[in-house]
Amino acid sequence: MAIALANVCVYCGAHAGRDPAYTAAAALVGRTLAERGLGIVYGGGRVGLMGVVADAALAAGGRVIGIIPQALMKKELAHAGLTELIVTTSMHERKAQMAERADAFVALPGGLGTFEELFEIWTWGQLGWHRKPCGVINVAGFYDGLIAFLDHAADAGFVRPVHRGMLLVDDDPGRLLDRFALYEAPAVPKWVERAQT
Repeated sequence: MAIALANVCVYCGAHAGRDPAYTAAAALVGRTLAERGLGIVYGGGRVGLMGVVADAALAAGGRVIGIIPQALMKKELAHAGLTELIVTTSMHERKAQMAERADAFVALPGGLGTFEELFEIWTWGQLGWHRKPCGVINVAGFYDGLIAFLDHAADAGFVRPVHRGMLLVDDDPGRLLDRFALYEAPAVPKWVERAQT
């Protein structure tokens, strides 16, 4: 059964990275979401790929909701031209609001914060705390190493194949959104084997 998407959370870097392909992909993601009538929920910054995504979506007539902790207002240079900017008291509150307001989650290239946000929301899906799709835009092979490691973790028995399959990977944002719309969370009633309890 297809799910209805209204807002997509975009995780990405507060830096642009060295490859111009990262910036081009961020702009494409912003435009694509706006053109499909989908709102963006993101970290609220105006710098790096964060700013590129927001600016591209706004230029295409899209809705962009930024959520940023008070402590990062100056460090990330909050975007002043968003549809809505929400300032939270903590990082935990920021992530909770991003999770609540989004119907799907996608990661572009980024650093530690991007990785942490992606893995946390994916873990919440594994635990059954939400049934929303999660994915990465694998720009210029940026996530190749991570994908290989995740496959290794599954082969080693630490990640169930059904949970590994929950993270969708594509290099085309439109195609990934099409896959999001068809996503069905797996029905996995337990995630620890009886012998392990």
